[in-house]
Amino acid sequence: MPDKPRRDEPRHGGRPAFDDLVAIMARLRGPGGCPWDREQTHASLRPYLLEETYETLEAIDAGSPDSLRLELGDLLLQVVFHAQMAGEAGTFTIDDVIAGLVEKLVRRHPHVFGNQQVSGSGDVLANWETIKERERAEGLHGSEERAKSTAGGSALDGLPRALPALALAQRLQMRAAGAGFTWPDLGAAAAKVREELAELEAAAADGNGEHAAEELGDLLFTIANLPRYLGLDGEQALRDACAKFRERFARLEERARAEGRPLREYSTDELLALWRAAR
Repeated sequence: MPDKPRRDEPRHGGRPAFDDLVAIMARLRGPGGCPWDREQTHASLRPYLLEETYETLEAIDAGSPDSLRLELGDLLLQVVFHAQMAGEAGTFTIDDVIAGLVEKLVRRHPHVFGNQQVSGSGDVLANWETIKERERAEGLHGSEERAKSTAGGSALDGLPRALPALALAQRLQMRAAGAGFTWPDLGAAAAKVREELAELEAAAADGNGEHAAEELGDLLFTIANLPRYLGLDGEQALRDACAKFRERFARLEERARAEGRPLREYSTDELLALWRAAR
């Protein structure tokens, strides 16, 4: 029988498989490979990982299967790239990444791979958080630093500080709610928003910039809590609002151009009239 190709050798013929991608990445990083690829580090690739993530999200929003296929490939390349560098450093390999993921999926789905019974997705999510708490306590979740920070048992430990602010605010409040610290309903949460808005207005009236910044943060943090009571994704709701604003503002600009006047020359009432007409 022919020898099985090594992980650093692409297969010949047939449809490319995951091992081919791993082999190509090893070749690019190896002797005689690509100088740029050989120069990269985990830190230097950080902006590319972030960029590819956002481009994948954009492909999802666009509803284009072809774009999503391509962007998922670019995102997968980043995973394989980081794993290749880790393998060269002797810390872990792509096989270790996959093995850890498989173990996690099995561990977090006892209703599929075990005997636990669930009545719906709500039970699944509740069990998921319970299992994650146990993993953090056992040091199975996240980096060593994050695992150590969990020794005190805080429900908020383990969330990555690099999360975008809106996502971090939502995750923090979801964790707090899971621990029992939450408003009883949407009405109470909305009342807190109104309270924070009043405090921001008072701070702004005082002319204290530092205090106003603090109150603005409190207001934004409180608003980020509302989607949880509505069963919505705040990130997606805000993205949709941004897209709607962009489209409507473009129509407003078209009307202003048709009238031959720059927007800065319009009064507030005239701008409001243009905005209403641009619906």
